[in-house]
Amino acid sequence: MKQLLSLCLILLLPTCLISQTKEFHVKYVNTPISIDGILDEPVWEQAEPASDFWQYFPSDSIQAKNQSEIRMLYNENMLYVGIKVYVQGQDFVIPSLRRDFRAGGSDNITLMFDTFNDGANAFLFGVNPAGVRREALVSGGGTSLRGFTTSWDVKWTAQTKIYKEFYISEWAIPMSSFKFTEGTKKWRFNSYQFDTQGNERNTWIRIPRNQFIFNLSYMGDMIFEKPLTNSKTPISLIPYVTGIHSKDFENDKDLNDFKAGGDAKLSIGNSLNLDLTFNPDFSQVEADNLVTNLTRFEVNLPERRQFFIENSDLFGNFGNPGEANPFFSRRIGIARDSLGVNRQIDILAGARLSGKLTNDFRIGLLNVQTNEEKQFDIGANNHTVVALQHRVFERSNISAIFLNRQNTSNEDYINPEDEYNRLVGLDYNLGTLDNTWAGNAYIHKSFTPGLHKNDFSTGLRLNYNSFRWRIRGSGFYVGENFNSDLGFIPRKGILRIDPEIEHLIFPAHEKVVQHNISFIPLVIWKPDLNYKLTDYNMIGLWNVEFTNTSQFSAKLFNRYTFLFSEFDPSGTGNKALPAFTDYHYTSGEIEYRSNSRKIFFYELESNYGKFYNGEKFTQEAKVNLRIQPNYLMSLEARYDKIDMPEPYSDNDIWLIGSKFDITFSKSLFWATLIQYSNLENNFGINSRLQWRFAPLSDIFLVYNDNYLSNNSFEPRYRSINLKLNYWLYL
Repeated sequence: MKQLLSLCLILLLPTCLISQTKEFHVKYVNTPISIDGILDEPVWEQAEPASDFWQYFPSDSIQAKNQSEIRMLYNENMLYVGIKVYVQGQDFVIPSLRRDFRAGGSDNITLMFDTFNDGANAFLFGVNPAGVRREALVSGGGTSLRGFTTSWDVKWTAQTKIYKEFYISEWAIPMSSFKFTEGTKKWRFNSYQFDTQGNERNTWIRIPRNQFIFNLSYMGDMIFEKPLTNSKTPISLIPYVTGIHSKDFENDKDLNDFKAGGDAKLSIGNSLNLDLTFNPDFSQVEADNLVTNLTRFEVNLPERRQFFIENSDLFGNFGNPGEANPFFSRRIGIARDSLGVNRQIDILAGARLSGKLTNDFRIGLLNVQTNEEKQFDIGANNHTVVALQHRVFERSNISAIFLNRQNTSNEDYINPEDEYNRLVGLDYNLGTLDNTWAGNAYIHKSFTPGLHKNDFSTGLRLNYNSFRWRIRGSGFYVGENFNSDLGFIPRKGILRIDPEIEHLIFPAHEKVVQHNISFIPLVIWKPDLNYKLTDYNMIGLWNVEFTNTSQFSAKLFNRYTFLFSEFDPSGTGNKALPAFTDYHYTSGEIEYRSNSRKIFFYELESNYGKFYNGEKFTQEAKVNLRIQPNYLMSLEARYDKIDMPEPYSDNDIWLIGSKFDITFSKSLFWATLIQYSNLENNFGINSRLQWRFAPLSDIFLVYNDNYLSNNSFEPRYRSINLKLNYWLYL
């Protein structure tokens, strides 16, 4: 570890002076500001603008053709923002009136505030020309899409008006929405703007095209006229009531339930949040999209529950997030019964304290109690997580985690090995100021009754990111007895390396913006079996991005797999490939994404090649139709044709999903998701009507219907749920 820290210090020294010094000043005001999208108060004329935006796309070396001006004012309770965005017409792309829209392929402007000046986390607020708002949390320095969380919600106000050559947006954001150090006079700041008519993406601080547009390494400064004080921080209470009527057709049971509970949010000073939940209900949460999983391992799906969102990076970014993550919040509320089937379990109550104790020290404490389910031999459990993070250098940190899943039942069906599961871990995360170097090193150890060896995981990753090259060296080890009941660990007992080398080419061509050519060798061994080779996948990739925002990519895969247990790659459940056999197979894939600024846009993907000892052809298509701003319709279809030699089974697998998103207004939404999977033998409908009758307060009417997708098409489960939640400030 000492050698690694020394290397990090050496890497940081050449970049200590690259911080950009572009700045603007924020004036303190006592006069009231009317949020009407007009900016007619005289004090706006005294506010210094943040201007002179740079292009990020299609070029990153020239000033934006259509500029923006951002002015800010503030007092103890409110940050006021006045934005003027110049445009070359009023043919905007506004896919929906729903809050928390996606920026890509639409017109909008977004502001990011790094309130602790650490380049690690930021609060993000945005608006489109129709005045639709979005807010998000940016974590991990903005170096990956994993660090972009739109599920976060706060109360703030915005009004937007469209004029002939520009649109104006006026905002009022409560200072209590931010976390910051009392007495500070500076926040780091950047803004990015999407202009579909000019085909531009612009940023206030110039960002190289090899970085994400929300990268926190590249920010200027907003200087406050007076030091910031400890703003009034209201207590938020969010009670709910919900009633559900459902029928389980497979077991011929009528299920009716009425629940009440709620959440509370308390700010402790300017830097800490305390979230409480009692008898929570997540029935209104958007349904997960089905996936066709033809691998031997589980896949993870994103967290959508509001209670687990804020500061989620502090808890969830340990280890290797995709392969050896010790904490995956979706595990809470799910338990495995005596037959190995996952069951949804009620959460009784939970508490979550997270935020900063000092500018350099973050803390996260989580405790959740789940109920028992005697009919499935599942006991009650208490889940505790402690996460600590201390910044070192400019953008690096040392983090520690402790997890404990403790059985709280006194039932005979609880096996001794299920009494508890614990884990301790230490991570070092490297990040230089310009994101040229980034990496991670970790070591984690678990504690499970009866297991005393091969119960640790360790890994190392180092990324080099220049304008033309991205190079990664990475690998990790997961012991056979390494267990985290609250984590996501699809494979154990392995040593894996997955380095990558990628070359970026920026041609001087009016139709092509960028080429990416990369090679990833992924190799896995079994250390407990004398380092036997169990898998490899050699991946070659070429991707080209066009000026009109469409993309084309081609991939080549050369794979080797050794099976330690029987496996049926066709998914039929019939005769499986025998254990202790191995397979070499090669396949190719091409993908095309059309211009997302169009009313009709689509994605096409084809994959063909060998599949174990047979062949597989996959065709995927996704089409979207936008009748803006009220209607957005999409259809996704995936077909897998698997041909296996005798005596193994062939299979034709279909996965079809259709989503209809109707936004009648900025407060009334109706979304319907229809999904068909013959692999899961399910046809499902999830329809959700949402009325936002007050800020962040909603009435939901949710209808679910599921049928067997075979020839009988018999009903499986049907429910209708009515839920009301109300956000109170005290």
